[in-house]
Amino acid sequence: MKVTTKRLKATRPLSTDYSLHKLFMNQLREMIWSKRLFSKTIPKLIHNISSPNLIFIMNDHAAVTRNQIIRLQKALELNDVKGKGKKCVVIQALINKSKSTLEYTEQGPVRDAAIVANVQKIEHYSIAAITTLIEFGKVLRKDAIVDLLSKILIEEKQTDIVLSEAAYNTINFDAAIDENKFLASHYYRRKTH
Repeated sequence: MKVTTKRLKATRPLSTDYSLHKLFMNQLREMIWSKRLFSKTIPKLIHNISSPNLIFIMNDHAAVTRNQIIRLQKALELNDVKGKGKKCVVIQALINKSKSTLEYTEQGPVRDAAIVANVQKIEHYSIAAITTLIEFGKVLRKDAIVDLLSKILIEEKQTDIVLSEAAYNTINFDAAIDENKFLASHYYRRKTH
Protein backbone atom coordinates (compact mmCIF):
# COMPACT_ATOMS: atom_id res chain seq x y z
CA MET A 1 0.00 0.00 0.00
CA LYS A 2 1.47 3.29 -1.07
CA VAL A 3 0.90 6.27 1.19
CA THR A 4 1.04 9.67 -0.40
CA THR A 5 1.03 12.97 1.29
CA LYS A 6 -0.47 16.04 -0.24
CA ARG A 7 0.31 19.53 0.74
CA LEU A 8 -2.77 21.41 1.91
CA LYS A 9 -3.41 24.71 0.20
CA ALA A 10 -4.40 27.69 2.26
CA THR A 11 -7.93 28.82 1.52
CA ARG A 12 -6.91 32.43 1.87
CA PRO A 13 -3.58 34.17 1.87
CA LEU A 14 -1.88 34.56 5.21
CA SER A 15 -1.55 38.07 6.51
CA THR A 16 2.02 39.25 6.35
CA ASP A 17 1.52 41.94 8.96
CA TYR A 18 0.41 39.65 11.78
CA SER A 19 3.42 39.14 13.98
CA LEU A 20 4.00 37.53 17.35
CA HIS A 21 4.29 41.05 18.76
CA LYS A 22 0.84 41.94 17.45
CA LEU A 23 -0.58 38.69 18.83
CA PHE A 24 1.05 39.50 22.17
CA MET A 25 -0.45 43.00 22.23
CA ASN A 26 -3.92 41.75 21.26
CA GLN A 27 -3.86 39.17 24.02
CA LEU A 28 -2.65 41.75 26.53
CA ARG A 29 -5.58 43.93 25.50
CA GLU A 30 -7.95 40.96 25.99
CA MET A 31 -6.51 40.39 29.45
CA ILE A 32 -7.01 43.99 30.57
CA TRP A 33 -10.58 43.96 29.21
CA SER A 34 -11.21 40.71 31.12
CA LYS A 35 -9.82 42.09 34.36
CA ARG A 36 -11.90 45.26 34.06
CA LEU A 37 -15.09 43.26 33.48
CA PHE A 38 -14.33 40.88 36.34
CA SER A 39 -13.54 43.83 38.61
CA LYS A 40 -17.07 45.14 37.96
CA THR A 41 -18.56 41.70 38.63
CA ILE A 42 -16.85 40.93 41.93
CA PRO A 43 -19.03 43.29 44.05
CA LYS A 44 -22.18 41.64 42.66
CA LEU A 45 -20.82 38.24 43.65
CA ILE A 46 -19.79 39.46 47.11
CA HIS A 47 -23.30 40.81 47.70
CA ASN A 48 -24.62 37.27 47.16
CA ILE A 49 -22.11 35.41 49.35
CA SER A 50 -23.09 34.11 52.78
CA SER A 51 -19.72 32.95 54.14
CA PRO A 52 -17.82 35.75 55.91
CA ASN A 53 -14.57 33.98 55.02
CA LEU A 54 -15.46 33.93 51.33
CA ILE A 55 -16.54 37.58 51.50
CA PHE A 56 -13.10 38.40 52.93
CA ILE A 57 -11.36 36.38 50.20
CA MET A 58 -13.34 38.05 47.43
CA ASN A 59 -12.86 41.56 48.86
CA ASP A 60 -9.14 40.86 48.95
CA HIS A 61 -9.26 39.57 45.38
CA ALA A 62 -11.12 42.71 44.27
CA ALA A 63 -8.21 44.83 45.54
CA VAL A 64 -5.69 42.50 43.89
CA THR A 65 -7.60 42.68 40.59
CA ARG A 66 -7.56 46.49 40.66
CA ASN A 67 -3.77 46.38 41.05
CA GLN A 68 -3.50 43.87 38.22
CA ILE A 69 -5.38 46.27 35.93
CA ILE A 70 -2.83 48.97 36.77
CA ARG A 71 0.03 46.57 35.94
CA LEU A 72 -1.59 45.60 32.64
CA GLN A 73 -2.06 49.27 31.75
CA LYS A 74 1.63 49.80 32.44
CA ALA A 75 2.50 46.79 30.26
CA LEU A 76 0.54 48.29 27.37
CA GLU A 77 2.13 51.72 27.92
CA LEU A 78 5.59 50.13 27.73
CA ASN A 79 4.67 49.30 24.14
CA ASP A 80 3.08 52.66 23.39
CA VAL A 81 -0.36 51.04 23.24
CA LYS A 82 -3.31 52.82 24.79
CA GLY A 83 -4.99 50.98 27.66
CA LYS A 84 -7.97 50.18 25.51
CA GLY A 85 -9.09 46.62 26.00
CA LYS A 86 -10.24 44.07 23.50
CA LYS A 87 -13.29 41.93 24.24
CA CYS A 88 -12.55 38.38 25.37
CA VAL A 89 -15.53 36.16 24.62
CA VAL A 90 -14.28 33.37 26.90
CA ILE A 91 -14.19 35.58 30.00
CA GLN A 92 -17.49 37.16 28.96
CA ALA A 93 -19.08 33.69 28.89
CA LEU A 94 -17.55 32.66 32.22
CA ILE A 95 -18.73 35.86 33.90
CA ASN A 96 -22.21 35.45 32.42
CA LYS A 97 -22.25 31.92 33.86
CA SER A 98 -21.31 33.33 37.27
CA LYS A 99 -24.18 35.80 37.12
CA SER A 100 -26.69 33.20 35.98
CA THR A 101 -25.70 30.99 38.93
CA LEU A 102 -27.21 33.62 41.20
CA GLU A 103 -30.57 33.14 39.53
CA TYR A 104 -30.88 29.42 40.15
CA THR A 105 -29.34 29.09 43.61
CA GLU A 106 -30.60 30.25 46.97
CA GLN A 107 -28.56 32.34 49.37
CA GLY A 108 -26.34 30.06 51.42
CA PRO A 109 -23.63 27.44 51.15
CA VAL A 110 -24.75 25.98 47.80
CA ARG A 111 -24.63 29.41 46.16
CA ASP A 112 -21.24 30.04 47.79
CA ALA A 113 -19.95 26.74 46.40
CA ALA A 114 -21.23 27.71 42.94
CA ILE A 115 -19.58 31.13 43.18
CA VAL A 116 -16.25 29.53 44.15
CA ALA A 117 -16.53 27.10 41.23
CA ASN A 118 -17.26 29.88 38.74
CA VAL A 119 -14.55 32.21 40.06
CA GLN A 120 -12.03 29.37 39.88
CA LYS A 121 -12.93 28.80 36.23
CA ILE A 122 -12.17 32.47 35.59
CA GLU A 123 -8.91 32.17 37.54
CA HIS A 124 -7.86 29.05 35.63
CA TYR A 125 -8.45 30.76 32.30
CA SER A 126 -6.47 33.78 33.51
CA ILE A 127 -3.61 31.56 34.68
CA ALA A 128 -3.43 29.90 31.25
CA ALA A 129 -3.65 33.20 29.37
CA ILE A 130 -1.04 34.93 31.51
CA THR A 131 1.33 31.95 31.28
CA THR A 132 1.08 32.18 27.49
CA LEU A 133 1.67 35.93 27.58
CA ILE A 134 4.77 35.40 29.73
CA GLU A 135 6.17 32.91 27.23
CA PHE A 136 5.47 35.28 24.33
CA GLY A 137 7.10 38.11 26.29
CA LYS A 138 10.23 36.06 26.95
CA VAL A 139 10.66 35.29 23.26
CA LEU A 140 10.04 38.93 22.35
CA ARG A 141 12.48 40.06 25.06
CA LYS A 142 9.87 42.16 26.84
CA ASP A 143 11.50 41.68 30.25
CA ALA A 144 9.70 44.54 32.02
CA ILE A 145 6.33 43.21 30.85
CA VAL A 146 7.27 39.64 31.78
CA ASP A 147 8.03 40.88 35.31
CA LEU A 148 4.63 42.57 35.57
CA LEU A 149 2.85 39.49 34.23
CA SER A 150 4.80 37.17 36.53
CA LYS A 151 3.50 39.08 39.57
CA ILE A 152 -0.05 38.72 38.26
CA LEU A 153 0.46 35.00 37.67
CA ILE A 154 1.63 34.47 41.25
CA GLU A 155 -1.45 36.34 42.54
CA GLU A 156 -3.81 34.32 40.34
CA LYS A 157 -2.34 31.03 41.52
CA GLN A 158 -2.54 32.19 45.13
CA THR A 159 -6.21 33.14 44.73
CA ASP A 160 -6.93 29.71 43.27
CA ILE A 161 -5.27 28.02 46.25
CA VAL A 162 -7.14 30.17 48.78
CA LEU A 163 -10.47 29.49 47.06
CA SER A 164 -9.76 25.74 46.99
CA GLU A 165 -8.92 25.75 50.68
CA ALA A 166 -12.07 27.69 51.58
CA ALA A 167 -14.20 25.34 49.49
CA TYR A 168 -12.61 22.23 50.97
CA ASN A 169 -12.48 23.39 54.58
CA THR A 170 -16.08 24.59 54.94
CA ILE A 171 -18.08 25.71 51.93
CA ASN A 172 -18.47 22.42 50.05
CA PHE A 173 -19.16 20.46 53.24
CA ASP A 174 -21.75 22.98 54.36
CA ALA A 175 -23.31 22.89 50.91
CA ALA A 176 -23.60 19.10 51.07
CA ILE A 177 -25.19 19.24 54.53
CA ASP A 178 -27.40 22.15 53.46
CA GLU A 179 -28.93 19.81 50.88
CA ASN A 180 -30.74 18.32 53.88
CA LYS A 181 -31.73 21.84 54.99
CA PHE A 182 -29.47 21.70 58.01
CA LEU A 183 -26.90 24.45 58.24
CA ALA A 184 -23.64 22.87 59.33
CA SER A 185 -21.63 25.92 60.08
CA HIS A 186 -22.42 28.88 62.28
CA TYR A 187 -20.23 30.93 59.92
CA TYR A 188 -23.05 31.50 57.50
CA ARG A 189 -25.40 34.38 57.63
CA ARG A 190 -28.82 34.22 56.09
CA LYS A 191 -29.76 37.37 54.30
CA THR A 192 -33.24 38.74 54.43
CA HIS A 193 -34.20 40.94 51.55
